[in-house]
Amino acid sequence: MAAAFSVRRADYADPRDAQAVVDLLDAYARDPAGGGEPLSAQARERLVPELASRPWAFSVLAFDGDTPVGLINCLEGLSTFKARPLVNVHDVAVLASHRGRGIAEAMMAEVERIACERGACKLTLEVLSGNASAMRLYERIGFAGYQLDPAMGTAQFLQKWL
Repeated sequence: MAAAFSVRRADYADPRDAQAVVDLLDAYARDPAGGGEPLSAQARERLVPELASRPWAFSVLAFDGDTPVGLINCLEGLSTFKARPLVNVHDVAVLASHRGRGIAEAMMAEVERIACERGACKLTLEVLSGNASAMRLYERIGFAGYQLDPAMGTAQFLQKWL
């Protein structure tokens, strides 16, 4: 039987939660799905203060007992077509030792609850095309490719470093 775990919104003012956010994001960054490189010292130092300074940001943590094992960072945006908030699921990380136990799905349910509490009309996220297990999860819980008119195709996620 899988170990019990708990999920809750992170409190950026709590030093334990703040450390969990940094450590879990660093573990994700070091994973091939996160780019394979550790967070810089500057990112580790600034991450939580930057998140805490933005009322549109929130994080969800998962714990196995007292051990942090999962993280989702979210940023609120605006759906201009609906004139309502949307929540972008920016980072989803579960320690490799705890994958396959339903932790990401439980964290996503908490994200959805918080998004609804904020009056959001939708959740958005990006996922690498090679991350088949994440895609299966997201599709199972209701995510689909973004499109307005099927003849125009689905949206593509692009970036430009500044």
